[in-house]
Amino acid sequence: MNAARTLMTASGLALVAGLAAGAAGAETWDMPVAYPGTNYHTQNAEAFAACVKTATSDAVDIVVHANGSLFAGNDIKRAVQTGQAPIGERLISAHANENPIFGLDSIPFLATSFDDSVKLWAAGLETMKSVLADQNLVYVYAVPWPPQGLYTKKDVNSAADLKGVKFRAYNAATAKIAELAGMVPVQIEAAELSQALATGVAESFVSSGSTGVDSKVWESLTHFYDVQAWLPRNMVFVNKDMFDGLDGAGQTAVLDCGAEAEERGLATARELTAGYLKTLADNGMTVADPSDQLKADLQGFGETMTADWIAAAGEQGQAIVDAYRAN
Repeated sequence: MNAARTLMTASGLALVAGLAAGAAGAETWDMPVAYPGTNYHTQNAEAFAACVKTATSDAVDIVVHANGSLFAGNDIKRAVQTGQAPIGERLISAHANENPIFGLDSIPFLATSFDDSVKLWAAGLETMKSVLADQNLVYVYAVPWPPQGLYTKKDVNSAADLKGVKFRAYNAATAKIAELAGMVPVQIEAAELSQALATGVAESFVSSGSTGVDSKVWESLTHFYDVQAWLPRNMVFVNKDMFDGLDGAGQTAVLDCGAEAEERGLATARELTAGYLKTLADNGMTVADPSDQLKADLQGFGETMTADWIAAAGEQGQAIVDAYRAN
């Protein structure tokens, strides 16, 4: 028996055992997430878990494992697909190399505000759910990060100033930006970011103010440029076999609590955005809008990458972008 079949057989037995246990009483679902307990995504996941427990009268008890402690960020999606974890949260654009639809929320400079992000997500959600279903996953909810800015350790007035800089790439979009700007991409998960910056493995990255505060980037970097590149989303999904093993009331509870978590998480992200940037400034970082030249350079990258994404996603991608632009 090959390794892949062994893995699937083992996970299948685990699912059967879990469902049998569920029939006899309460089920405990381990939920790996990649971000620390202080992050609003993780806190939202905790609130979601409490909602499910209450709504199912304790029949489903979801235990959130923060900061990559159960599975590293890049392993979470695979763990849920194969049944090693019943449910999990992942930055979905990190898997755009599997299917370009997963990179919908990270097309640079296409949807750069919360309102536009909501419109773009709505335009592509049914397609996203279909792609997930083909991978044995059920969509529960997704919450955006604040608009993404550029962190550096020096003044940057144009894309030319970034040439040769070691740049954290956490998905296909950031890797492409690194390529277009002549930077050196380095793949680094959120839990490893502080160490990577402190040791010089990375010198720059694009992310939200939330990530900067979580990682105390002012200890290594000096500038944040509010380029508002895109609003990537963390997505929560459940293993389809586990979801199908719930009764109708249990499935409804998971989805209803997910809908509440999506609304709550969006409201929290909106509320926290300005505060994150203030915290960066209060800790000595220069927080500034991009220069006209840097903004023009990055928008040029965005036009190229939007066209690339549509080409990769095909008719589905074109239909999503058309629907978004029509609203």
